[in-house]
Amino acid sequence: MFPIEMRGTARPVHLWAHEYDVEPAALQQLRNIASLEWVHGVRVMPDVHLGKGATVGSVIAMRQAVSPSAVGVDIGCGVSAVKTSLTENDLDNLHVLRQAIEMAIPVGFNSHNREVNLKRLGLESGVKGFWAGFKDLHPSVQKLESRAHSQLGTLGGGNHFIEVCVDEVGNVWLTLHSGSRNIGKSLAEVHIDIAKGLSHNNGIVDKDSGLWT
Repeated sequence: MFPIEMRGTARPVHLWAHEYDVEPAALQQLRNIASLEWVHGVRVMPDVHLGKGATVGSVIAMRQAVSPSAVGVDIGCGVSAVKTSLTENDLDNLHVLRQAIEMAIPVGFNSHNREVNLKRLGLESGVKGFWAGFKDLHPSVQKLESRAHSQLGTLGGGNHFIEVCVDEVGNVWLTLHSGSRNIGKSLAEVHIDIAKGLSHNNGIVDKDSGLWT
Protein backbone atom coordinates (compact mmCIF):
# COMPACT_ATOMS: atom_id res chain seq x y z
CA MET A 1 0.00 0.00 0.00
CA PHE A 2 1.18 3.50 -0.79
CA PRO A 3 2.79 5.64 0.39
CA ILE A 4 5.96 3.69 1.12
CA GLU A 5 8.53 5.17 3.51
CA MET A 6 11.92 5.35 1.85
CA ARG A 7 14.83 3.72 3.64
CA GLY A 8 18.03 5.43 4.74
CA THR A 9 16.86 9.04 4.83
CA ALA A 10 17.58 11.63 7.50
CA ARG A 11 13.98 12.87 7.40
CA PRO A 12 10.77 11.14 6.29
CA VAL A 13 10.44 10.53 2.57
CA HIS A 14 7.17 8.89 1.50
CA LEU A 15 6.86 7.50 -2.02
CA TRP A 16 3.83 6.70 -4.16
CA ALA A 17 6.15 4.35 -6.05
CA HIS A 18 8.37 1.34 -5.30
CA GLU A 19 12.04 2.09 -4.74
CA TYR A 20 13.01 -0.54 -7.29
CA ASP A 21 11.05 1.36 -9.95
CA VAL A 22 12.94 4.63 -9.32
CA GLU A 23 16.32 5.34 -10.93
CA PRO A 24 19.19 5.17 -8.40
CA ALA A 25 20.30 8.74 -9.14
CA ALA A 26 16.82 10.04 -8.24
CA LEU A 27 16.82 8.03 -5.00
CA GLN A 28 20.19 9.52 -4.05
CA GLN A 29 18.92 12.98 -4.88
CA LEU A 30 15.97 12.42 -2.54
CA ARG A 31 18.36 11.33 0.23
CA ASN A 32 20.44 14.47 -0.33
CA ILE A 33 17.34 16.64 -0.08
CA ALA A 34 16.16 14.91 3.09
CA SER A 35 19.57 15.49 4.69
CA LEU A 36 19.18 19.28 4.65
CA GLU A 37 18.42 20.68 8.10
CA TRP A 38 15.62 22.94 6.91
CA VAL A 39 13.73 20.07 5.21
CA HIS A 40 10.84 18.70 7.29
CA GLY A 41 9.80 15.89 4.93
CA VAL A 42 9.40 14.88 1.30
CA ARG A 43 6.51 13.34 -0.61
CA VAL A 44 7.24 11.68 -3.95
CA MET A 45 4.74 11.16 -6.77
CA PRO A 46 4.61 8.22 -9.25
CA ASP A 47 6.26 10.29 -12.04
CA VAL A 48 9.44 10.70 -9.98
CA HIS A 49 12.73 11.11 -11.85
CA LEU A 50 16.05 12.90 -11.53
CA GLY A 51 15.77 16.67 -11.66
CA LYS A 52 17.97 19.73 -11.39
CA GLY A 53 18.01 20.83 -7.77
CA ALA A 54 14.80 19.08 -6.73
CA THR A 55 13.66 15.65 -7.84
CA VAL A 56 10.91 15.93 -10.43
CA GLY A 57 7.64 14.68 -8.96
CA SER A 58 8.54 15.61 -5.37
CA VAL A 59 6.88 17.89 -2.84
CA ILE A 60 9.28 19.26 -0.21
CA ALA A 61 8.12 20.65 3.13
CA MET A 62 10.61 23.17 4.57
CA ARG A 63 10.90 25.12 7.80
CA GLN A 64 11.79 28.83 7.53
CA ALA A 65 13.24 28.41 4.04
CA VAL A 66 12.39 29.02 0.39
CA SER A 67 14.23 27.25 -2.40
CA PRO A 68 13.96 28.53 -6.00
CA SER A 69 15.43 25.21 -7.17
CA ALA A 70 12.58 23.31 -5.53
CA VAL A 71 10.00 25.52 -7.22
CA GLY A 72 11.61 24.80 -10.58
CA VAL A 73 13.18 27.13 -13.08
CA ASP A 74 10.16 27.25 -15.40
CA ILE A 75 7.94 29.08 -12.93
CA GLY A 76 4.35 29.66 -14.01
CA CYS A 77 3.63 26.53 -16.05
CA GLY A 78 0.00 25.58 -16.16
CA VAL A 79 -2.61 23.65 -18.13
CA SER A 80 -5.90 25.09 -19.34
CA ALA A 81 -8.76 23.63 -21.39
CA VAL A 82 -10.92 25.84 -23.61
CA LYS A 83 -14.18 24.67 -25.17
CA THR A 84 -14.49 25.71 -28.82
CA SER A 85 -17.56 26.15 -31.02
CA LEU A 86 -16.49 23.12 -33.07
CA THR A 87 -17.87 19.61 -32.87
CA GLU A 88 -16.36 16.27 -33.80
CA ASN A 89 -17.99 16.51 -37.22
CA ASP A 90 -15.88 19.61 -37.99
CA LEU A 91 -12.60 17.71 -37.76
CA ASP A 92 -12.47 16.38 -41.30
CA ASN A 93 -9.43 18.52 -42.13
CA LEU A 94 -7.07 18.63 -39.14
CA HIS A 95 -4.36 20.29 -41.24
CA VAL A 96 -6.51 23.41 -41.72
CA LEU A 97 -7.32 23.48 -37.99
CA ARG A 98 -3.66 23.19 -37.08
CA GLN A 99 -2.76 26.05 -39.43
CA ALA A 100 -5.45 28.24 -37.86
CA ILE A 101 -4.15 27.51 -34.35
CA GLU A 102 -0.55 28.25 -35.33
CA MET A 103 -1.56 31.52 -37.00
CA ALA A 104 -3.29 32.65 -33.80
CA ILE A 105 -0.77 31.35 -31.26
CA PRO A 106 2.98 31.84 -31.85
CA VAL A 107 5.08 28.78 -30.92
CA GLY A 108 8.72 28.23 -30.03
CA PHE A 109 10.73 31.46 -29.73
CA ASN A 110 8.12 33.43 -31.67
CA SER A 111 6.06 36.26 -30.18
CA HIS A 112 3.13 38.45 -31.22
CA ASN A 113 4.01 41.44 -33.40
CA ARG A 114 2.04 43.63 -31.01
CA GLU A 115 0.50 43.17 -27.58
CA VAL A 116 -2.69 41.10 -27.43
CA ASN A 117 -5.84 43.23 -27.00
CA LEU A 118 -7.06 41.77 -23.71
CA LYS A 119 -9.96 44.21 -23.52
CA ARG A 120 -11.37 42.84 -26.78
CA LEU A 121 -11.12 39.36 -25.30
CA GLY A 122 -12.79 40.41 -22.05
CA LEU A 123 -9.63 39.66 -20.04
CA GLU A 124 -8.57 43.17 -19.04
CA SER A 125 -9.65 42.83 -15.39
CA GLY A 126 -6.62 42.82 -13.09
CA VAL A 127 -4.09 43.23 -15.91
CA LYS A 128 -2.81 46.60 -14.64
CA GLY A 129 -2.04 45.10 -11.25
CA PHE A 130 -0.41 42.10 -12.91
CA TRP A 131 2.00 44.21 -14.96
CA ALA A 132 2.63 46.56 -12.02
CA GLY A 133 4.14 43.60 -10.18
CA PHE A 134 7.11 43.63 -12.55
CA LYS A 135 8.64 46.53 -10.61
CA ASP A 136 8.97 44.24 -7.58
CA LEU A 137 11.09 41.70 -9.46
CA HIS A 138 14.88 41.65 -9.46
CA PRO A 139 16.26 44.51 -11.63
CA SER A 140 17.84 42.07 -14.08
CA VAL A 141 14.40 40.58 -14.76
CA GLN A 142 12.49 43.87 -14.91
CA LYS A 143 14.15 44.60 -18.26
CA LEU A 144 12.22 41.65 -19.75
CA GLU A 145 8.83 43.33 -19.26
CA SER A 146 8.45 44.61 -22.82
CA ARG A 147 9.30 41.15 -24.10
CA ALA A 148 6.73 39.65 -21.73
CA HIS A 149 4.00 41.89 -23.17
CA SER A 150 4.56 40.49 -26.66
CA GLN A 151 4.82 36.92 -25.36
CA LEU A 152 1.52 36.96 -23.51
CA GLY A 153 -0.75 34.53 -25.36
CA THR A 154 2.08 32.48 -26.88
CA LEU A 155 2.95 28.82 -26.45
CA GLY A 156 6.73 28.54 -26.13
CA GLY A 157 8.71 25.38 -26.73
CA GLY A 158 10.06 22.39 -24.85
CA ASN A 159 7.26 20.33 -23.33
CA HIS A 160 4.60 22.98 -24.01
CA PHE A 161 1.76 21.83 -26.23
CA ILE A 162 -1.70 22.50 -27.65
CA GLU A 163 -3.88 19.42 -27.95
CA VAL A 164 -7.18 19.05 -29.80
CA CYS A 165 -9.58 16.95 -27.70
CA VAL A 166 -13.14 15.69 -28.10
CA ASP A 167 -15.38 15.15 -25.08
CA GLU A 168 -17.97 12.42 -24.61
CA VAL A 169 -20.73 14.38 -26.37
CA GLY A 170 -18.61 15.46 -29.35
CA ASN A 171 -17.55 18.97 -28.35
CA VAL A 172 -14.03 19.98 -29.42
CA TRP A 173 -11.70 21.40 -26.76
CA LEU A 174 -8.21 22.86 -26.92
CA THR A 175 -5.96 21.81 -24.04
CA LEU A 176 -2.92 24.04 -23.62
CA HIS A 177 0.21 23.66 -21.50
CA SER A 178 2.41 26.74 -21.41
CA GLY A 179 4.64 28.59 -18.98
CA SER A 180 6.54 31.73 -18.09
CA ARG A 181 8.34 32.03 -21.44
CA ASN A 182 11.87 32.26 -19.96
CA ILE A 183 10.99 34.93 -17.38
CA GLY A 184 10.49 32.33 -14.65
CA LYS A 185 13.79 30.71 -15.59
CA SER A 186 15.61 34.06 -15.49
CA LEU A 187 14.06 34.94 -12.14
CA ALA A 188 14.94 31.58 -10.62
CA GLU A 189 18.54 31.71 -11.85
CA VAL A 190 19.06 35.17 -10.30
CA HIS A 191 17.93 33.97 -6.88
CA ILE A 192 19.79 30.66 -7.13
CA ASP A 193 23.00 32.60 -7.78
CA ILE A 194 22.29 34.77 -4.74
CA ALA A 195 21.57 31.71 -2.59
CA LYS A 196 24.85 30.05 -3.65
CA GLY A 197 26.73 32.86 -1.91
CA LEU A 198 24.95 32.44 1.44
CA SER A 199 26.96 30.76 4.20
CA HIS A 200 24.21 28.38 5.32
CA ASN A 201 24.43 26.68 1.91
CA ASN A 202 28.08 25.64 2.36
CA GLY A 203 26.98 22.11 3.26
CA ILE A 204 25.04 21.48 0.04
CA VAL A 205 26.08 18.07 -1.28
CA ASP A 206 25.41 18.62 -4.99
CA LYS A 207 27.02 21.95 -5.89
CA ASP A 208 25.91 21.83 -9.53
CA SER A 209 22.22 21.30 -8.89
CA GLY A 210 21.78 21.78 -5.18
CA LEU A 211 18.64 22.75 -3.29
CA TRP A 212 19.85 26.28 -2.57
CA THR A 213 17.75 28.35 -0.15
